[in-house]
Amino acid sequence: MADDLGDLAAFVTVAEAGGFRDGARASGTSASGLSEAVRRLEARLGVRLLNRTTRSVAPTEAGTRLLERLTPALSEVKAALDVVNGFRDRPAGTLRLNVPVSAARLVLPAIVPPFLAAYPDIRLEVVAEDGFVDVLAAGCDAGIRYDERLEQDMIAIPIGPREQRFATAASPAYLDRHGRPSHPSELLTHACIGGRFASGAMTAWEFERDGEIVRVDPSGPLVVRVGAATDLAVDAAIAGTGIITLFEDWLRPHLDSGALEPVLEPWWQPFSGPFLYYPGRRYLPAPLRAFVDFVGRQRPRS
Repeated sequence: MADDLGDLAAFVTVAEAGGFRDGARASGTSASGLSEAVRRLEARLGVRLLNRTTRSVAPTEAGTRLLERLTPALSEVKAALDVVNGFRDRPAGTLRLNVPVSAARLVLPAIVPPFLAAYPDIRLEVVAEDGFVDVLAAGCDAGIRYDERLEQDMIAIPIGPREQRFATAASPAYLDRHGRPSHPSELLTHACIGGRFASGAMTAWEFERDGEIVRVDPSGPLVVRVGAATDLAVDAAIAGTGIITLFEDWLRPHLDSGALEPVLEPWWQPFSGPFLYYPGRRYLPAPLRAFVDFVGRQRPRS
């Protein structure tokens, strides 16, 4: 029975990862071990479950049907076993989080080290990406997103600062050469450093003051992938390439040092902080429960 479960779990891992090597990385096992487990399972069932090519691995029709039934069943087995984990003195296991690059940089550094110090038997894996993903389908236990990007049927709790702002800035040298805008509409005549999401959409800059909202579609000599290449945009702004809009906390060290100068500060728009979200299950895996409780203890009490 144990071998059957292990081989079934190996099949699910490979099918969801789309290959033996990716499955091995996701599960912390070897590609050869996963391959052997799938071969055993196929021999036992007498049917091919995966189509293998040099470039990809994909479920056959039989494999797809089996995967549809196995995924929730194995999740229930994992949840059942994890109930026992709750009786340990210290929760153990792996916790996988899917977070935006901004949260990995601005929110988690204040949380992760003390959390791991408090729970030394928990292994934390952080997947940082800015595309909208289904955290469960991606093999993660929970995610961090801003409120407008929360998935349905999820529980959400505040994590990190509850109010942030988008800041606009440029190097003093750039502003000395090109002038200092006094209204957001003047940005249309400036070199702006833009961002593009994984979806292909460009970021729009929005400003607000005394009830007036101004939306600007920036243009300029440099466009970067949001998250992955944001540090390049910051370095370019410091070097005088153009004007940048980004999380205030991301730019704050450079604003404090004088490498960047605030632009249109009275117009900087605040927005609500991020949320930790996770499935509303009756039993949460022990590592996730520990993290949820830890985050809750870190929040300021009103």
